[in-house]
Amino acid sequence: MIPARPTPGHLAENVMHFARVLRTAGMPVGTDRVQLALQALRVAGFETKRDFHAVLSACLLDRIEHRELFDQAFVLFWRDPDLMGRMRALLLPKVQLKDGATPPPPENRRLGDALFPHQPNQPPAEEPQDQVEINAELTWNDRELLRKADFDTMTADEWREAQRLLAQMRLLFEPLPTRRSQRAAHPGRADWRATLQGMARHGGELWDMRWRRARSKPAPMVVLADISGSMSRYSRMLLHFAHALGHAEARVESFVFGTRLTRTTRLLKSRDPDIAVAQVVRAVEDWSGGTRITTSLHEFNQRWARRVLSSHTTVLLISDGLEHGDTRQLSFEMERLHKSCRRLIWLNPLLRFERFEPRAGGIKAMLPHVDRFLPAHNLQSLAELVTVLSQPGTAHERTARH
Repeated sequence: MIPARPTPGHLAENVMHFARVLRTAGMPVGTDRVQLALQALRVAGFETKRDFHAVLSACLLDRIEHRELFDQAFVLFWRDPDLMGRMRALLLPKVQLKDGATPPPPENRRLGDALFPHQPNQPPAEEPQDQVEINAELTWNDRELLRKADFDTMTADEWREAQRLLAQMRLLFEPLPTRRSQRAAHPGRADWRATLQGMARHGGELWDMRWRRARSKPAPMVVLADISGSMSRYSRMLLHFAHALGHAEARVESFVFGTRLTRTTRLLKSRDPDIAVAQVVRAVEDWSGGTRITTSLHEFNQRWARRVLSSHTTVLLISDGLEHGDTRQLSFEMERLHKSCRRLIWLNPLLRFERFEPRAGGIKAMLPHVDRFLPAHNLQSLAELVTVLSQPGTAHERTARH
């Protein structure tokens, strides 16, 4: 067997650097994948950038949900205009930014942090002799401040930290009993079949009694999020929340509406929340535009209610309720939606104001037909929402805030 020749130049170093960027962005790329990519490049070559992309994707990708993240990283990392010529010479230099150039922020924030971890605007000053190590872990006080920070006023770093804390939030759902049963360790309903099978194994003697209990399932959920200009920042974070709900044990259907209604359940199926939310933003044409709450609710009631709603479904309506014009039709659509589900919970960022009063016509029309009226402007309010979702609700609960 002829030993493989070492790769000359900086190609191996740059491929390894690219794999490190992917790993930092959240893709599981092992050392064996990097070695496989280098061996494949020696065999397949890289006559065109398309061939180079195909070789790296075949060797470094193992999940289809990472395809979009890989494509974004490939475009941003290997964007040297003379890339092919340098690679053919196997003298590819390290990828660096030109002086004063600021890269466009990628859709995936973790990819942006992996590619551009530090971009000072000014040359760094001389390091002092006494260096102080900074602990990056948030203190308890910092966490409390972040939990109470408004989504609309968060900095980019606070926004990313809030997303990380949101992903770590433990989601609990209201358990609904079903007609099916499962084995239980404590006395209850007798499991005669399992008991007789145990007796058969012990010669007909009854050694222990087997039991069963009713099986429960989490309550299904439907999310209706307003993506108008006044709700854009809040809806983006709440879509991350809906993404976490959809990847938990409950069955979740999600919709967004501005001037029209759009189903986003499939778009939020991607495991990476940044990619999932970016897909929603690209697919929805009326993001951060106007809002037509009445028209959107009418379309949902006419087209989707019978498909996704049942007597066990909890509906999360995310909107500020600022509807213009005649609100009588809005009241009718809200009443119809309320009668089609088990619980209707309205999340309104306007509740962040202590002196909030339901004076707007749209809010007055919607409020009588909801079971819960809750804020949704920071992490603390979302944590309180999880507590509400885990508690059993009734069809006649009226805890709306007036």
